[in-house]
Amino acid sequence: MRIKRMVLNSDQEVVVKVVKEVLNLFKISIGPLLDPDTKKPLPVDGPYDWEAIDIENSIEASEIPEVHTRVILTALDGTSNVFRQENSGTGDERYMAGIHRLIKLNLYQLLRRELGFEAAPWGIMHGVRPTKIVHRFLSSGMDRDAIVKRLKEEYEANDEKASVITDMAIRQLPFLARTDDRTISVYVGIPFCLSRCLYCSFPANVLPGRKGLDEFMEAFRKDLAAVKQEVERYNFKVQSIYVGGGTPTSLPDNYFEEMLNLVYDSFYNEDVVEFTVEAGRPDSMSEAKLKTMLDCSVTRVSCNPQSMQQKTLKRIGRNHTIEAVVEMFKSLRSAGIPEINMDIILGLPGETVADVDDTMKKLVALGPDDITIHSLALKKGSRLKLNLSDYELPDDDTCRKMFDVAMGYIWENGYKPYYLYRQGYMSGQMENVGCAHPGAESMYNIQIMEEHQTILGIGGSATSKIINKREGRLKSSFNAKDLVTYIRDIDLYIEKRSQLLKEAYGIVDQED
Repeated sequence: MRIKRMVLNSDQEVVVKVVKEVLNLFKISIGPLLDPDTKKPLPVDGPYDWEAIDIENSIEASEIPEVHTRVILTALDGTSNVFRQENSGTGDERYMAGIHRLIKLNLYQLLRRELGFEAAPWGIMHGVRPTKIVHRFLSSGMDRDAIVKRLKEEYEANDEKASVITDMAIRQLPFLARTDDRTISVYVGIPFCLSRCLYCSFPANVLPGRKGLDEFMEAFRKDLAAVKQEVERYNFKVQSIYVGGGTPTSLPDNYFEEMLNLVYDSFYNEDVVEFTVEAGRPDSMSEAKLKTMLDCSVTRVSCNPQSMQQKTLKRIGRNHTIEAVVEMFKSLRSAGIPEINMDIILGLPGETVADVDDTMKKLVALGPDDITIHSLALKKGSRLKLNLSDYELPDDDTCRKMFDVAMGYIWENGYKPYYLYRQGYMSGQMENVGCAHPGAESMYNIQIMEEHQTILGIGGSATSKIINKREGRLKSSFNAKDLVTYIRDIDLYIEKRSQLLKEAYGIVDQED
């Protein structure tokens, strides 16, 4: 649906944002579509559906707020229709957060009722981490059924999604309980890949030559040494180490060995319960890298085919075969890596429900400990997003069927969802969900998604998330996405991270 113009009685950024979230959910475009590069209007295919939409929200301020929403839809012939919706807050959420939720809820319910849009599986739960809402309810003492009921009523989530994230949050509680104020994790970002996949907007660089690698390693050593010093200064206990990217195993064998040994020597100790390395794709692996991982006590390796369809691998820019994926998995298993994760992506160009069924059949036959199901997100900057007209993508209904098929294999083979996150513009308005056999859940994945502990980031595009327990706040420090800037400004990133740690944990005497 396309409408010529919109009038909104607020220019507050957050109000504009939540209104646009609902419009995007129902694929309502306002005004002409713009070219992402030139920002100039693109030709409109067919007429507009409406002349204008006027959205007016009024707030009845009290201890428990009420929001009244009026929408005027003006037809192309100038006639208007006026619709109204109102809802009240609950009294147990932050005041302004409650108002913003009610603005979304009113508009969602009104558009569904008056224009006949189908219910979205997640309703108005647009945020990346929906389980955080469940944890808030759990901490207040609510039981499972009461939480599911509230998610359905206050967020319009369907019964399946509300039940899944509630059960997931309950499953996470024992893991989250293993964190105290000094328990942290360390993330290591290796921003290189052997090639760039079609759908990827990740801040990864195609592997440079020796000079570029040497420059990166010089900055990386300084970055890592600074984090090691902070761990010692604040007497942190490192619970998890996660080496991601990019594709860390895209490094040549000798660079990979140096990098992983630096990480091991700096942070591995008796408190570490999990040490993960993303190996990504079989064309990046070698016997030498596998030996290095074993020597460094790596407990978890990600082997991520994304699809087990050869035609799809070729289309998305993967230069390896299905057989190579199987061989890589078997070599990891026979070497004694304790836990192996495998990722797939639903909604890839040209794929069908039958393709997903075949991919899942092949995956579960291998028996990975952990399977992560991603829904394709059209990322700005990816080759897919920039050349969308060149590819045939499954529609939303097909993507939801793909998800149902994939989850069918998950449940049938004893896996259980244990962490979840959502992104903008995901195929089928679905989610990314990690599923594991009981006992094989990734501690790091739970901690990073629930933002329950400080995570210190090292390397290209790494993020440090620092929890201030006293204030109940999280602040982040970001290393540069591009390699040149990371190398040039490494001292600035080290200083910013150090300042945030001082704010959260207090200034510690260097001699302590």
